[in-house]
Amino acid sequence: MALKQNNLVVKKNVLNELRANNMTLQELRFFSIYLSRINPEDISTRIVRFSVSDFQKIMELQDRIKIDYLKQVTNSLLCKVVNIPNERGGYTGFQLFKECTVDMDNKKEWYIEIDAHDKALPLMFEFKEKYFSYKLWNALKLKSSNQLRMYEILKQYEKIGYRIMTIEYLKTQLGIDEKQYTRFNNFKQWVLEPCQKALEENTDIRFTYEPYGTKGKGGKVLELKFNIFKNNCYQDQLTLDEFIEEQKELEINPEDEQQEQEISRYASRINFMQEACNNEFSKEEIIVLYNAAHKILPDSDFHDDLTLFHFFKDKYDELNMRSKKSNIKYRFNYLKKIFDAEI
Repeated sequence: MALKQNNLVVKKNVLNELRANNMTLQELRFFSIYLSRINPEDISTRIVRFSVSDFQKIMELQDRIKIDYLKQVTNSLLCKVVNIPNERGGYTGFQLFKECTVDMDNKKEWYIEIDAHDKALPLMFEFKEKYFSYKLWNALKLKSSNQLRMYEILKQYEKIGYRIMTIEYLKTQLGIDEKQYTRFNNFKQWVLEPCQKALEENTDIRFTYEPYGTKGKGGKVLELKFNIFKNNCYQDQLTLDEFIEEQKELEINPEDEQQEQEISRYASRINFMQEACNNEFSKEEIIVLYNAAHKILPDSDFHDDLTLFHFFKDKYDELNMRSKKSNIKYRFNYLKKIFDAEI
């Protein structure tokens, strides 16, 4: 099936208020694309198919396609959990997706099919009110998970024209550790200003913000008011097909003998990087860091196992050093930001 252009992402408000655990920019973008491909009025459209080539480009996978590598990436998608709070202070947790199939069609072309979890269906289908929508192109040029989440958080309130949030709540929605950016000036410099610039350049909304409400001890800013405006000054719209075409063309040959050797080396390298981090993080999390390291290091350093090991170990040591100075609740998220700071 050819990927459509100018798709509309329709998202239930309650789903937008939830933060799926540890979703990367690529996974957030994929979820937006998935929502743009289904018909929220027809539950039979819950299974969405992508060619492996298109999936690889959407997820910005940098290596040749390997079945074992795809397994790691799709398993990570299948592990994404949302928690629905209840009125008694408890919650119900479940996955967004329940099943993924990688196979060949009758034309011997590889494809990926993904199906929403049964528990998640009420969040994606057959709702008549309390939802918002946006054109998919808005999600395609944004360069960080913070930018994409900020866009959705504010787009939901575009018709109202403003949104008031505590900084604590906003950090939760962006997946930022509560102990990170404790000074407002740092939060402004590293989160608010980059998001403001990115949305104005690449999306159909822009925003300003100002401190709101009572301040905390020492005049600390606790709450912000975001003023949301329609934006007509963004760069040219990017269709999904154009986004895919911009990604690197990669060869697909899962049965190639040389590729099997690469699969083995790749798995070995991931295990080696886990050891550099004292086996604290899952393979899926190490893969996220591995892809970030590929963007940071020169090719000669990235492809040298020992150099890459020491790079991971240095970043992990930095995480532990910072942990001694302040309590870091979400250690993987914090380590990912240490990596991202060098990209």
